[in-house]
Amino acid sequence: MFDQNGLSLDQAPPLSVVFRFMMVGAVFGIVGGIWMGHFGAEALDPATPQGRIMVHLFTLGVMLSFMLGALFQMLPVIAGVVLKMPTQLAAAVQYPFVLGVGALLVGFWTTRPWAFIAAAVLLGGALLPLIGLLLRRLGEVTHHSPSSRGMMAALISLAGVVGIGLSLVGVWGGGWDGAMYLPLRTLHYSFGLYGWIALLIVSISFQVIEMFYVTPPHPQWMRRGFGWGLLGVLLLLGGAEMVWPTGIPWLQTVLSLMLISYGTVTLHRLTQRKRPLTDATVWFWRIGLTSLIASMLLSIVPPGDAYPFLPPLQGVLFGLFGVSILFAMLYKIIPFLTWFHLNSQGYFTAPMMHEIIHPRTARLHLYLHLGSGVLLLVSVGWAPMAHAAGVAIALSFGWILYHTIHATSLYRHTQETGEKIAIG
Repeated sequence: MFDQNGLSLDQAPPLSVVFRFMMVGAVFGIVGGIWMGHFGAEALDPATPQGRIMVHLFTLGVMLSFMLGALFQMLPVIAGVVLKMPTQLAAAVQYPFVLGVGALLVGFWTTRPWAFIAAAVLLGGALLPLIGLLLRRLGEVTHHSPSSRGMMAALISLAGVVGIGLSLVGVWGGGWDGAMYLPLRTLHYSFGLYGWIALLIVSISFQVIEMFYVTPPHPQWMRRGFGWGLLGVLLLLGGAEMVWPTGIPWLQTVLSLMLISYGTVTLHRLTQRKRPLTDATVWFWRIGLTSLIASMLLSIVPPGDAYPFLPPLQGVLFGLFGVSILFAMLYKIIPFLTWFHLNSQGYFTAPMMHEIIHPRTARLHLYLHLGSGVLLLVSVGWAPMAHAAGVAIALSFGWILYHTIHATSLYRHTQETGEKIAIG
C-alpha cells in the first residue's frame, strides 16, 4: 500500500512534536472564531483590517500550524526523510513562527512599521531555513512516491508564499514602494491557497485515502503529474500577472479544472471503499471535496458587478474545504499516532484507537462543523449570521483542542502506569 517502507518508530518524530503544532493550530482556530464572533461580516472582508487578520489567522495560524505538524510526521514516514533532532528543530521553528504571526496581526491592526518588520524577521527566519532543509532532504531521496513528489512541489509553493509575503510586508512596513503590490498580492493568495494548502492536501491524500479507507489508488496520471502540473500552472500565472494579463482567465480555468478533477476522482474513490462502514471522517472528506468542487466552479464564472457575492462565497467554500479535510485527517491521525507510539514502545495496555477518540464524539463534531459551514455560507448573503458562525467555529476548534490534550494525557498516563511486554 505504501510506496516506501511503511511506518517505523525509528523514522517517526516524538509524539509531542506533532501534537504541539496541532494544539497551536487549534488555539489559533479558537481565536479566529472569537474574532469573527465579535466583528461579524467585517471579518469576512479581506479589504478591512478585521478581514486581513481573519485570513491570516486561518491560513498562517491554523492551516500552516497543522500542516507543519503533518510534514514533521509524514516526511520521515512516507518519503524516508530523516530529520535530526526533530524536537529541537520543531521548537526552533514553532516559537518564532507563533511570535511572527502575532506580530503580523498586530501590524494589520495598528499599521505600525515595527510590527511588520518584526513579523518579517520572525516568520522569514523560522520558515525559510526549514523549507530549504526539507527541500534539500527531499532532493536526496532516490525513489519518490506520488506523495513525496507532491510535497516537494507544495514546499516550493510555500517558499514562494513566504518570499512574496515578505515583499508585501516590506510595503506595509515602509521599506519600499508598492508599485507591484496588487499583482504580488494576487500571487501570494494563489500560491498560498492552491500551491500550498490545496496541493499539500492532495499530495497527502494520495497516501491516506488508500491507507485509511482501503480504496483503489488514484489514477496513475494524477498521482504522477498533479503536483508539478499544478505548480507549473501557478508559475505561468505568475508570469501572466506581469506580462500577459489576457491569459490569466485561461490559466485560472486550467487550475480550477485540475482541482475539480481531483475532487471528483477522490469522491468516487470513497464510494469504492472495501470497508463499507461509514464513519464521520468519510463525511468530513465528502463535505471538503464537494466544497472544493463548488469553489472551483465559481472561480470559472467571470467576475462582474452583477455577482458581487461570488468572490466571498468562493472564499468561504475554499476555507470549508481546507478545514473539513483537516478535521478528517485529525480524527484518523490523533488516535492512530497515540496508539502507534505506545504499541511500538511495547505497552500492551495501550488504549485502542476508539478509546482515544470515540467515533460518536467525532460524529457530534461533524454536526457542529456542518452547522458552522451552513452559517458561514448564509452569512455571505445575510451578514448578521457571521457572529453565530464565529461562535460555532470557536467551539469546533475547541473540540479538536480537547481531543489533542486528551490523547496527550492518555499517552503520558500509559507511559507512567502501563505494563510493557517482557522480552526474554
